[in-house]
Amino acid sequence: MTSALLNVSELDSLPALLASLGIGLLIGLERERNPASRAGLRTFGLVAVLGAVCALIAEHTGSPWIIAVGLLTVGGMMIAAYHSHPDERDPGTTSVVALLLCFAYGAMVWLGFRTQAVMLAVVTTALLYFKPELHQFSSRLTRRDLISILQFGVLSLVILPILPNRDMGPYAALNPAQVWWMVVLIAGVSLCGYAALRTFGQRYGAPLLGLFGGLASSTATTLIFSRHARSVPLLAPLALVVILLANLVVLVRLGVITAVVQPGVLGSLLPVLGGGLLAGGLIVLFAWRRLGAQDGLPELELRNPTEIRTALSFGLIYALVLLFSAALADYAGNTGVYVVALISGLTDVDAITLSSLRLYGMQKLNAGEATTSILIAVLANLGFKLGVIAAVGGRRLAASAAAGFLGVAAGCAAGWALFA
Repeated sequence: MTSALLNVSELDSLPALLASLGIGLLIGLERERNPASRAGLRTFGLVAVLGAVCALIAEHTGSPWIIAVGLLTVGGMMIAAYHSHPDERDPGTTSVVALLLCFAYGAMVWLGFRTQAVMLAVVTTALLYFKPELHQFSSRLTRRDLISILQFGVLSLVILPILPNRDMGPYAALNPAQVWWMVVLIAGVSLCGYAALRTFGQRYGAPLLGLFGGLASSTATTLIFSRHARSVPLLAPLALVVILLANLVVLVRLGVITAVVQPGVLGSLLPVLGGGLLAGGLIVLFAWRRLGAQDGLPELELRNPTEIRTALSFGLIYALVLLFSAALADYAGNTGVYVVALISGLTDVDAITLSSLRLYGMQKLNAGEATTSILIAVLANLGFKLGVIAAVGGRRLAASAAAGFLGVAAGCAAGWALFA
């Protein structure tokens, strides 16, 4: 009986050891393809199992230093291997670090962090395999791109964690951490659009310019292409497609933001956004099919979306809109919120959308009222941009854009009337 229990206990350790071996083989498979590497498939597999065995012994003997000794031993052996047979093309730093990580992942599996170890092993293998692509990507980054990435890191990893996470101010409407989280969310979406535009936009023409331009800044895209259409009239049809697509992306943005911040409003908001996307999409498709070649698109240069000044401006606008919305909701009910939505939506849909979702979370608005305020902001924003097009791009471009904008507005209104 004792022997049977011992066998069962011994078999219980097999999944962890096999998982460690699998992790090592996965990373080692990639290193095996590198001729300069001093460690390949077998070495990485054995090192991962060694990590698990060291963790096993450390756990059962109460001697955690065994793991550290094993890690130092593996690192020392690899450094010695590269020192005895140096290679000018590959100093071995990457392989040494990968082997040490492999040992650590094996130890993590035994200590109960199997899922995290497997995920990290897959990410490690991808980083090793895609070295040429990563090098090519980094070489294309400009100083401005690096500044954008660093500033986003400051916004999300430095400022956000130190802000107090509690309601304060009049009507308890302001939560510093929550306000700044919205800044990070909008800056992150804009940064993704900016990065995609820098990487793919000009290469694939108008559709992606509209898509990425809408993610980065639909207002800036509208302004820039209105100006180009006026200076080069032949570009007006293509500029119209880019502008319409950029403003359709705003609806997608609002849907994603709502799903992240307050999923409870999504069921009421989806018919509004879906109606606008359907109507606007048909108009864009019709306009696109009337075009021939898409050569000669102007360069779309947008400002850094993560600039600290821009983030502070958005945070201030969002906080003010949230405060005014809460005050008017208290004094005038939902009518006051709708007035704020109309005024705020003229220049920025994101701020009033996020403040409406915040008020919903505070139970000061229901889902229908939040959806209505967002709809009003969208309609006001379309009207404002149509005015920008008329002032910058001329009456002819404005007349063409008006048909598309009216279609989007009608689709949103129809979805609100029928389903919201």
